[in-house]
Amino acid sequence: MDKYIDLINQTFDFPTEEFHVENDQMIFNGIPLLEIIKEYGTPLKLTYLPKISSQIQKAKKLFRESIEKLDYKGTYTYCYCTKSSHFSFVLEEGLKNDIHIETSSSYDIPIIRALYEKGKLTKDRYVICNGFKRELYKSYIADLINDGFYNVTPILDNLSEIDYYKEHVNEKCRLGIRVASDEEPKFEFYTSRLGIRYNDVVDLYLNQIKDDPKFELKMLHYFINSGIKDTSYYWSELSRFVHKYCELKKVCPELDSIDIGGGFPIKTSIQSEYNYRYMVEEILRTIQRICQAEGVPEPNIFTEFGIFTVGESGANIYSILDLKLQNDKELWYMIDGSFITNLPDAWALSQRYILLAINHLNKGYRRVQIGGLTCDSQDYYNSETHSFQVFLPTIASDEKEPLYIGFFHTGAYQESLSGYGGIKHCLIPAPRHVIIDRDENGHLKTRMFADEQDSDSMLKILGYKQ
Repeated sequence: MDKYIDLINQTFDFPTEEFHVENDQMIFNGIPLLEIIKEYGTPLKLTYLPKISSQIQKAKKLFRESIEKLDYKGTYTYCYCTKSSHFSFVLEEGLKNDIHIETSSSYDIPIIRALYEKGKLTKDRYVICNGFKRELYKSYIADLINDGFYNVTPILDNLSEIDYYKEHVNEKCRLGIRVASDEEPKFEFYTSRLGIRYNDVVDLYLNQIKDDPKFELKMLHYFINSGIKDTSYYWSELSRFVHKYCELKKVCPELDSIDIGGGFPIKTSIQSEYNYRYMVEEILRTIQRICQAEGVPEPNIFTEFGIFTVGESGANIYSILDLKLQNDKELWYMIDGSFITNLPDAWALSQRYILLAINHLNKGYRRVQIGGLTCDSQDYYNSETHSFQVFLPTIASDEKEPLYIGFFHTGAYQESLSGYGGIKHCLIPAPRHVIIDRDENGHLKTRMFADEQDSDSMLKILGYKQ
Protein backbone atom coordinates (compact mmCIF):
# COMPACT_ATOMS: atom_id res chain seq x y z
CA MET A 1 0.00 0.00 0.00
CA ASP A 2 1.31 3.44 -0.94
CA LYS A 3 1.32 5.71 2.07
CA TYR A 4 0.44 9.40 2.17
CA ILE A 5 4.03 10.24 3.09
CA ASP A 6 5.19 8.24 0.02
CA LEU A 7 2.99 10.47 -2.15
CA ILE A 8 4.61 13.57 -0.63
CA ASN A 9 8.11 12.17 -1.19
CA GLN A 10 7.30 11.23 -4.78
CA THR A 11 5.68 14.56 -5.65
CA PHE A 12 8.22 16.90 -4.05
CA ASP A 13 11.87 17.09 -3.14
CA PHE A 14 11.06 16.32 0.49
CA PRO A 15 11.93 17.10 3.29
CA THR A 16 12.47 20.83 2.86
CA GLU A 17 13.83 23.70 4.91
CA GLU A 18 10.31 24.27 6.30
CA PHE A 19 8.77 20.81 6.43
CA HIS A 20 9.90 17.42 7.66
CA VAL A 21 8.41 14.42 9.45
CA GLU A 22 9.12 13.10 12.93
CA ASN A 23 7.23 10.29 14.66
CA ASP A 24 4.51 10.17 11.99
CA GLN A 25 3.70 13.87 12.29
CA MET A 26 4.44 16.91 10.14
CA ILE A 27 6.91 19.44 11.51
CA PHE A 28 6.67 23.08 10.29
CA ASN A 29 9.73 25.29 10.84
CA GLY A 30 10.73 23.07 13.73
CA ILE A 31 7.28 23.36 15.33
CA PRO A 32 5.73 20.04 16.50
CA LEU A 33 2.26 20.85 15.21
CA LEU A 34 0.54 17.91 16.92
CA GLU A 35 1.70 19.17 20.31
CA ILE A 36 0.36 22.66 19.54
CA ILE A 37 -2.96 21.16 18.47
CA LYS A 38 -3.24 19.08 21.64
CA GLU A 39 -2.59 22.17 23.75
CA TYR A 40 -4.85 24.66 21.93
CA GLY A 41 -7.31 22.59 19.88
CA THR A 42 -8.67 23.38 16.42
CA PRO A 43 -9.55 25.37 14.38
CA LEU A 44 -6.30 27.19 14.93
CA LYS A 45 -4.41 30.08 13.33
CA LEU A 46 -0.63 30.14 13.78
CA THR A 47 1.87 32.96 13.20
CA TYR A 48 5.55 32.00 13.33
CA LEU A 49 7.33 35.31 13.95
CA PRO A 50 10.93 34.29 13.05
CA LYS A 51 9.79 33.66 9.45
CA ILE A 52 8.95 37.37 9.11
CA SER A 53 12.50 38.36 9.98
CA SER A 54 14.06 35.69 7.77
CA GLN A 55 12.02 36.85 4.76
CA ILE A 56 13.10 40.46 5.28
CA GLN A 57 16.73 39.46 5.60
CA LYS A 58 16.45 37.28 2.49
CA ALA A 59 15.27 40.20 0.34
CA LYS A 60 17.81 42.60 1.81
CA LYS A 61 20.62 40.15 1.13
CA LEU A 62 19.49 39.61 -2.46
CA PHE A 63 19.42 43.33 -3.21
CA ARG A 64 22.66 44.02 -1.35
CA GLU A 65 24.58 41.30 -3.19
CA SER A 66 23.07 42.18 -6.57
CA ILE A 67 23.82 45.90 -6.14
CA GLU A 68 27.43 45.02 -5.34
CA LYS A 69 27.72 42.56 -8.24
CA LEU A 70 26.36 45.03 -10.82
CA ASP A 71 28.04 48.09 -9.29
CA TYR A 72 24.66 49.74 -9.05
CA LYS A 73 25.05 53.27 -7.67
CA GLY A 74 21.76 53.67 -5.82
CA THR A 75 20.72 52.32 -2.40
CA TYR A 76 17.98 49.86 -1.42
CA THR A 77 15.26 50.42 1.21
CA TYR A 78 12.84 47.74 2.39
CA CYS A 79 9.34 48.93 3.33
CA TYR A 80 6.59 46.77 4.77
CA CYS A 81 3.14 47.13 3.23
CA THR A 82 0.96 47.29 6.35
CA LYS A 83 -2.29 46.27 4.66
CA SER A 84 -0.99 42.70 4.33
CA SER A 85 -1.30 42.35 8.11
CA HIS A 86 -1.70 45.21 10.60
CA PHE A 87 -1.25 43.21 13.81
CA SER A 88 1.09 44.69 16.40
CA PHE A 89 3.19 41.51 16.65
CA VAL A 90 3.79 41.57 12.87
CA LEU A 91 4.87 45.22 12.76
CA GLU A 92 7.04 44.88 15.86
CA GLU A 93 8.79 41.80 14.50
CA GLY A 94 9.39 43.49 11.15
CA LEU A 95 10.78 46.65 12.72
CA LYS A 96 13.48 44.61 14.47
CA ASN A 97 15.05 44.35 11.00
CA ASP A 98 15.54 48.06 10.30
CA ILE A 99 12.66 48.30 7.84
CA HIS A 100 10.39 51.17 6.91
CA ILE A 101 6.62 51.42 6.48
CA GLU A 102 4.14 51.90 3.63
CA THR A 103 0.61 52.95 4.55
CA SER A 104 -2.60 52.93 2.54
CA SER A 105 -5.37 54.50 4.66
CA SER A 106 -6.05 56.88 7.52
CA TYR A 107 -6.05 54.41 10.41
CA ASP A 108 -2.53 53.29 9.52
CA ILE A 109 -1.30 56.57 10.98
CA PRO A 110 -2.51 55.93 14.56
CA ILE A 111 -0.55 52.67 14.28
CA ILE A 112 2.57 54.70 13.43
CA ARG A 113 1.88 56.85 16.49
CA ALA A 114 1.38 53.81 18.72
CA LEU A 115 4.63 52.21 17.54
CA TYR A 116 6.48 55.47 18.16
CA GLU A 117 5.05 55.77 21.68
CA LYS A 118 6.19 52.22 22.45
CA GLY A 119 9.71 53.01 21.23
CA LYS A 120 9.43 50.58 18.29
CA LEU A 121 9.72 53.25 15.59
CA THR A 122 11.69 56.50 15.41
CA LYS A 123 10.95 59.75 13.62
CA ASP A 124 13.60 59.11 10.97
CA ARG A 125 11.82 56.02 9.55
CA TYR A 126 10.44 56.37 6.07
CA VAL A 127 6.65 56.28 6.05
CA ILE A 128 5.47 56.04 2.44
CA CYS A 129 1.82 57.20 2.43
CA ASN A 130 -0.05 55.68 -0.49
CA GLY A 131 -3.69 55.47 -1.48
CA PHE A 132 -6.51 57.79 -2.45
CA LYS A 133 -6.73 60.01 0.62
CA ARG A 134 -9.82 61.25 2.39
CA GLU A 135 -9.60 64.34 4.59
CA LEU A 136 -8.75 62.42 7.79
CA TYR A 137 -5.84 60.57 6.15
CA LYS A 138 -4.36 63.80 4.80
CA SER A 139 -4.81 65.44 8.20
CA TYR A 140 -2.99 62.61 9.98
CA ILE A 141 -0.14 62.77 7.43
CA ALA A 142 0.24 66.55 7.85
CA ASP A 143 0.27 66.19 11.64
CA LEU A 144 3.06 63.60 11.46
CA ILE A 145 5.19 65.87 9.27
CA ASN A 146 4.55 68.88 11.51
CA ASP A 147 5.52 66.78 14.55
CA GLY A 148 8.98 66.08 13.15
CA PHE A 149 8.55 62.77 11.29
CA TYR A 150 10.70 64.22 8.55
CA ASN A 151 10.82 61.14 6.31
CA VAL A 152 7.05 60.83 6.00
CA THR A 153 6.43 60.95 2.25
CA PRO A 154 2.90 61.48 0.96
CA ILE A 155 2.59 59.89 -2.48
CA LEU A 156 0.34 62.11 -4.57
CA ASP A 157 -2.45 60.01 -6.02
CA ASN A 158 -4.44 62.76 -7.77
CA LEU A 159 -3.78 66.26 -9.06
CA SER A 160 -5.54 68.09 -6.23
CA GLU A 161 -4.04 66.24 -3.27
CA ILE A 162 -1.11 68.64 -2.92
CA ASP A 163 -3.49 71.53 -2.21
CA TYR A 164 -4.15 70.14 1.26
CA TYR A 165 -0.45 69.89 2.13
CA LYS A 166 0.18 73.41 0.89
CA GLU A 167 -2.36 74.67 3.40
CA HIS A 168 -1.65 72.41 6.37
CA VAL A 169 2.01 71.31 6.30
CA ASN A 170 4.34 73.71 8.09
CA GLU A 171 7.65 71.86 7.82
CA LYS A 172 9.85 70.89 4.91
CA CYS A 173 8.07 68.02 3.20
CA ARG A 174 9.19 65.15 0.98
CA LEU A 175 6.74 64.23 -1.78
CA GLY A 176 6.26 61.36 -4.16
CA ILE A 177 4.09 60.93 -7.23
CA ARG A 178 2.40 57.66 -8.10
CA VAL A 179 2.01 57.05 -11.81
CA ALA A 180 -1.02 55.15 -13.08
CA SER A 181 0.34 51.99 -14.63
CA ASP A 182 -1.42 50.02 -17.33
CA GLU A 183 -3.12 46.86 -16.12
CA GLU A 184 -2.44 43.40 -17.52
CA PRO A 185 -4.00 42.83 -20.96
CA LYS A 186 -6.47 40.32 -19.49
CA PHE A 187 -7.72 42.82 -16.89
CA GLU A 188 -11.21 44.33 -17.14
CA PHE A 189 -9.95 47.87 -17.70
CA TYR A 190 -6.87 49.39 -19.23
CA THR A 191 -5.29 51.74 -16.68
CA SER A 192 -5.09 51.60 -12.90
CA ARG A 193 -7.56 53.82 -11.04
CA LEU A 194 -4.70 54.72 -8.66
CA GLY A 195 -2.05 57.28 -9.45
CA ILE A 196 -1.60 60.13 -11.91
CA ARG A 197 -1.52 59.77 -15.67
CA TYR A 198 1.94 59.53 -17.19
CA ASN A 199 1.23 62.64 -19.31
CA ASP A 200 0.41 64.73 -16.22
CA VAL A 201 3.42 63.87 -14.04
CA VAL A 202 5.92 66.46 -15.30
CA ASP A 203 3.31 69.24 -15.45
CA LEU A 204 2.27 68.50 -11.86
CA TYR A 205 5.85 68.98 -10.74
CA LEU A 206 6.48 72.13 -12.79
CA ASN A 207 3.19 73.84 -11.91
CA GLN A 208 2.59 72.78 -8.31
CA ILE A 209 5.87 71.68 -6.67
CA LYS A 210 8.95 73.17 -8.32
CA ASP A 211 8.63 76.75 -7.08
CA ASP A 212 7.28 75.96 -3.61
CA PRO A 213 10.21 75.95 -1.13
CA LYS A 214 8.20 73.82 1.29
CA PHE A 215 8.26 70.74 -0.94
CA GLU A 216 10.87 68.42 -2.41
CA LEU A 217 9.81 65.84 -4.96
CA LYS A 218 11.98 62.89 -3.97
CA MET A 219 10.20 59.79 -5.29
CA LEU A 220 8.39 58.42 -8.32
CA HIS A 221 6.21 55.45 -7.48
CA TYR A 222 4.40 52.72 -9.37
CA PHE A 223 2.78 49.39 -8.65
CA ILE A 224 1.34 46.67 -10.85
CA ASN A 225 -1.11 44.06 -9.64
CA SER A 226 0.58 41.14 -11.33
CA GLY A 227 3.52 41.35 -8.96
CA ILE A 228 7.15 40.99 -9.98
CA LYS A 229 7.04 38.35 -12.70
CA ASP A 230 9.30 37.44 -15.59
CA THR A 231 6.79 38.46 -18.26
CA SER A 232 6.89 40.88 -21.16
CA TYR A 233 4.14 42.86 -19.42
CA TYR A 234 6.22 43.38 -16.27
CA TRP A 235 9.41 44.38 -18.10
CA SER A 236 7.48 46.70 -20.41
CA GLU A 237 5.81 48.53 -17.51
CA LEU A 238 9.06 48.77 -15.54
CA SER A 239 10.90 50.19 -18.56
CA ARG A 240 8.16 52.70 -19.25
CA PHE A 241 8.26 53.78 -15.62
CA VAL A 242 12.06 54.21 -15.56
CA HIS A 243 11.94 56.29 -18.75
CA LYS A 244 9.41 58.58 -17.04
CA TYR A 245 11.72 58.82 -14.02
CA CYS A 246 14.57 59.91 -16.30
CA GLU A 247 12.37 62.51 -17.99
CA LEU A 248 11.31 63.93 -14.63
CA LYS A 249 14.83 63.80 -13.16
CA LYS A 250 16.11 66.08 -15.93
CA VAL A 251 13.84 68.91 -14.71
CA CYS A 252 13.76 67.95 -11.01
CA PRO A 253 17.29 67.67 -9.57
CA GLU A 254 16.16 66.66 -6.07
CA LEU A 255 14.34 63.55 -7.38
CA ASP A 256 16.52 60.59 -6.41
CA SER A 257 14.31 57.56 -5.64
CA ILE A 258 11.87 55.16 -7.26
CA ASP A 259 9.42 52.88 -5.50
CA ILE A 260 8.71 49.77 -7.55
CA GLY A 261 5.98 48.60 -5.18
CA GLY A 262 5.60 45.04 -3.95
CA GLY A 263 5.16 41.78 -5.72
CA PHE A 264 7.64 39.15 -4.58
CA PRO A 265 5.57 35.95 -4.49
CA ILE A 266 5.41 33.35 -1.75
CA LYS A 267 5.35 29.59 -2.13
CA THR A 268 1.93 28.13 -2.85
CA SER A 269 3.49 24.70 -3.29
CA ILE A 270 6.19 22.97 -1.26
CA GLN A 271 8.70 23.64 -4.01
CA SER A 272 8.88 27.04 -5.65
CA GLU A 273 10.19 27.70 -9.14
CA TYR A 274 10.52 31.46 -8.66
CA ASN A 275 14.10 32.70 -9.16
CA TYR A 276 14.39 35.66 -6.77
CA ARG A 277 18.03 36.39 -7.53
CA TYR A 278 17.49 36.46 -11.29
CA MET A 279 14.55 38.84 -10.92
CA VAL A 280 16.43 41.23 -8.63
CA GLU A 281 19.41 41.35 -10.95
CA GLU A 282 17.23 41.90 -14.03
CA ILE A 283 15.36 44.74 -12.30
CA LEU A 284 18.65 46.43 -11.47
CA ARG A 285 20.04 45.85 -14.97
CA THR A 286 16.90 47.31 -16.56
CA ILE A 287 17.05 50.45 -14.44
CA GLN A 288 20.80 50.76 -14.90
CA ARG A 289 20.64 50.36 -18.68
CA ILE A 290 17.90 52.95 -19.18
CA CYS A 291 19.50 55.49 -16.84
CA GLN A 292 22.86 55.17 -18.57
CA ALA A 293 21.23 55.63 -21.96
CA GLU A 294 19.39 58.72 -20.68
CA GLY A 295 22.46 60.15 -18.92
CA VAL A 296 20.71 60.09 -15.53
CA PRO A 297 22.15 58.86 -12.19
CA GLU A 298 20.74 55.55 -11.02
CA PRO A 299 17.99 56.08 -8.45
CA ASN A 300 17.67 54.71 -4.95
CA ILE A 301 15.18 51.83 -4.91
CA PHE A 302 12.32 51.29 -2.47
CA THR A 303 10.12 48.19 -2.36
CA GLU A 304 6.91 47.55 -0.41
CA PHE A 305 6.83 43.83 0.25
CA GLY A 306 3.73 42.77 2.15
CA ILE A 307 2.68 39.24 1.23
CA PHE A 308 6.36 38.28 0.93
CA THR A 309 7.04 39.62 4.43
CA VAL A 310 4.24 37.96 6.36
CA GLY A 311 2.58 35.37 4.12
CA GLU A 312 4.85 32.40 4.82
CA SER A 313 4.66 32.95 8.60
CA GLY A 314 1.01 31.84 8.79
CA ALA A 315 -0.81 28.53 8.98
CA ASN A 316 -4.43 27.46 9.50
CA ILE A 317 -5.03 24.10 11.17
CA TYR A 318 -8.30 22.13 11.08
CA SER A 319 -9.69 18.80 12.26
CA ILE A 320 -11.62 16.52 9.95
CA LEU A 321 -14.99 16.21 11.67
CA ASP A 322 -16.61 13.62 9.45
CA LEU A 323 -16.61 11.88 6.08
CA LYS A 324 -19.52 12.17 3.64
CA LEU A 325 -19.82 10.13 0.45
CA GLN A 326 -22.35 12.11 -1.57
CA ASN A 327 -22.33 9.93 -4.70
CA ASP A 328 -20.26 7.08 -6.10
CA LYS A 329 -17.03 9.03 -6.25
CA GLU A 330 -17.18 12.35 -4.37
CA LEU A 331 -15.94 11.88 -0.84
CA TRP A 332 -16.08 14.93 1.40
CA TYR A 333 -13.81 15.57 4.38
CA MET A 334 -15.65 18.10 6.55
CA ILE A 335 -13.46 20.54 8.52
CA ASP A 336 -14.23 22.39 11.75
CA GLY A 337 -13.96 25.77 10.03
CA SER A 338 -14.83 27.60 6.83
CA PHE A 339 -12.87 28.74 3.80
CA ILE A 340 -15.22 31.66 3.26
CA THR A 341 -14.76 32.99 6.79
CA ASN A 342 -11.17 31.88 7.53
CA LEU A 343 -9.40 31.83 4.14
CA PRO A 344 -11.54 34.10 1.95
CA ASP A 345 -8.97 34.30 -0.87
CA ALA A 346 -9.42 30.55 -1.38
CA TRP A 347 -13.11 31.20 -1.98
CA ALA A 348 -13.08 34.58 -3.77
CA LEU A 349 -9.88 34.32 -5.85
CA SER A 350 -9.31 30.54 -5.98
CA GLN A 351 -6.04 31.16 -4.15
CA ARG A 352 -4.17 27.93 -3.45
CA TYR A 353 -2.04 27.27 -0.37
CA ILE A 354 0.31 24.52 0.71
CA LEU A 355 -1.96 21.78 2.07
CA LEU A 356 -0.54 18.93 4.17
CA ALA A 357 -1.84 16.33 6.56
CA ILE A 358 -0.29 16.71 9.99
CA ASN A 359 -0.83 13.17 11.30
CA HIS A 360 -1.76 9.71 9.96
CA LEU A 361 1.06 10.14 7.44
CA ASN A 362 1.76 6.40 7.19
CA LYS A 363 -1.77 5.54 6.12
CA GLY A 364 -2.89 5.20 2.53
CA TYR A 365 -4.30 8.16 0.66
CA ARG A 366 -7.29 8.99 -1.51
CA ARG A 367 -8.75 11.82 -3.48
CA VAL A 368 -11.15 13.99 -1.46
CA GLN A 369 -13.08 17.24 -1.50
CA ILE A 370 -12.70 19.41 1.60
CA GLY A 371 -15.89 21.07 2.84
CA GLY A 372 -16.38 24.00 5.16
CA LEU A 373 -19.06 24.47 7.81
CA THR A 374 -21.14 27.21 6.19
CA CYS A 375 -24.23 26.34 4.17
CA ASP A 376 -22.82 28.13 1.12
CA SER A 377 -22.14 25.81 -1.83
CA GLN A 378 -18.87 27.66 -2.53
CA ASP A 379 -17.33 26.73 0.83
CA TYR A 380 -14.97 24.04 -0.43
CA TYR A 381 -11.37 23.34 -1.43
CA ASN A 382 -10.58 20.66 -4.01
CA SER A 383 -7.37 21.45 -5.88
CA GLU A 384 -3.74 22.27 -5.18
CA THR A 385 -1.27 24.42 -7.10
CA HIS A 386 0.56 21.40 -8.52
CA SER A 387 -2.60 19.35 -9.13
CA PHE A 388 -6.27 19.74 -9.99
CA GLN A 389 -7.18 17.53 -7.06
CA VAL A 390 -6.55 16.96 -3.34
CA PHE A 391 -5.20 13.80 -1.74
CA LEU A 392 -5.28 13.17 2.01
CA PRO A 393 -4.74 10.13 4.26
CA THR A 394 -7.44 7.46 4.21
CA ILE A 395 -9.23 7.49 7.55
CA ALA A 396 -12.36 5.97 9.04
CA SER A 397 -15.28 8.05 10.29
CA ASP A 398 -14.72 6.70 13.82
CA GLU A 399 -10.95 7.27 13.83
CA LYS A 400 -9.46 7.20 17.34
CA GLU A 401 -7.30 10.25 16.64
CA PRO A 402 -8.84 12.77 14.23
CA LEU A 403 -7.03 13.67 11.03
CA TYR A 404 -5.55 17.17 11.30
CA ILE A 405 -4.72 19.14 8.17
CA GLY A 406 -2.80 22.38 7.71
CA PHE A 407 -3.01 25.16 5.15
CA PHE A 408 0.38 26.89 5.16
CA HIS A 409 1.57 30.33 4.05
CA THR A 410 -1.75 31.94 4.94
CA GLY A 411 -0.30 34.90 6.85
CA ALA A 412 -1.25 37.77 4.54
CA TYR A 413 -4.60 39.51 4.11
CA GLN A 414 -6.89 36.70 5.32
CA GLU A 415 -7.72 38.28 8.70
CA SER A 416 -8.63 41.69 7.32
CA LEU A 417 -10.57 40.26 4.35
CA SER A 418 -12.57 38.00 6.66
CA GLY A 419 -13.22 40.85 9.12
CA TYR A 420 -11.29 39.40 12.06
CA GLY A 421 -12.73 41.01 15.20
CA GLY A 422 -14.07 43.93 13.18
CA ILE A 423 -11.04 45.01 11.09
CA LYS A 424 -11.38 45.50 7.34
CA HIS A 425 -9.11 45.49 4.29
CA CYS A 426 -6.76 48.51 4.43
CA LEU A 427 -8.45 49.34 7.77
CA ILE A 428 -11.27 51.08 5.91
CA PRO A 429 -13.79 51.67 8.72
CA ALA A 430 -17.28 50.21 8.81
CA PRO A 431 -19.66 53.01 7.73
CA ARG A 432 -22.34 54.66 9.82
CA HIS A 433 -25.49 52.59 9.92
CA VAL A 434 -28.81 54.45 9.95
CA ILE A 435 -32.15 52.73 10.54
CA ILE A 436 -35.12 54.17 8.62
CA ASP A 437 -38.76 53.52 9.42
CA ARG A 438 -42.12 55.27 9.11
CA ASP A 439 -44.48 56.35 11.89
CA GLU A 440 -48.24 55.77 11.92
CA ASN A 441 -48.69 58.86 9.73
CA GLY A 442 -46.23 57.65 7.13
CA HIS A 443 -43.52 60.15 8.08
CA LEU A 444 -39.91 59.00 7.95
CA LYS A 445 -38.14 58.22 11.22
CA THR A 446 -34.38 57.80 11.34
CA ARG A 447 -31.98 56.76 14.07
CA MET A 448 -28.30 56.01 14.27
CA PHE A 449 -27.68 52.33 14.88
CA ALA A 450 -23.87 52.62 14.80
CA ASP A 451 -21.43 55.43 14.10
CA GLU A 452 -18.48 55.02 11.74
CA GLN A 453 -15.85 52.73 13.22
CA ASP A 454 -13.06 54.64 14.94
CA SER A 455 -9.33 54.01 15.10
CA ASP A 456 -9.31 53.16 18.82
CA SER A 457 -11.51 50.11 18.28
CA MET A 458 -9.20 48.88 15.52
CA LEU A 459 -6.05 49.50 17.57
CA LYS A 460 -7.48 47.34 20.36
CA ILE A 461 -8.28 44.50 17.97
CA LEU A 462 -4.77 44.69 16.47
CA GLY A 463 -2.98 44.67 19.83
CA TYR A 464 -1.76 48.28 20.05
CA LYS A 465 -4.06 49.22 22.94
CA GLN A 466 -5.46 47.38 25.94
